[in-house]
Amino acid sequence: MKVKSKQQYKIMRHRRIRAKITGTKERPRVAVFKSNQYIYAQVIDDKAGKTLASASNYGGKKTKTKTKDKKSEGASKVGEALAEKMKKTGITEAVFDRGGFKFHGRVKAVAEGLRKGGIKI
Repeated sequence: MKVKSKQQYKIMRHRRIRAKITGTKERPRVAVFKSNQYIYAQVIDDKAGKTLASASNYGGKKTKTKTKDKKSEGASKVGEALAEKMKKTGITEAVFDRGGFKFHGRVKAVAEGLRKGGIKI
């Protein structure tokens, strides 16, 4: 019997989630990815295959969400920044794709930031 790694289980969870949810232009999918240091979130229209908006706490020139706070506080700010971008494009509700990660910690903080920004998930 072959032992599966944590990464393989994460991939299996993500495939199971993606089989059930899709994003449309009216209600796009908010996909979350987290690395050890950063968190990324993007709004995707699966029908057209386009990214409508994105935010992260990676300190590039395009984003203003880099903080020296705790990781979960930074993730919450990423959610709020993404909610602001979504409102500018006229999106008020979305489907949340946790990307195979548990809905806990930084992933949950992104969702709470989106809700705080006025997006219905």
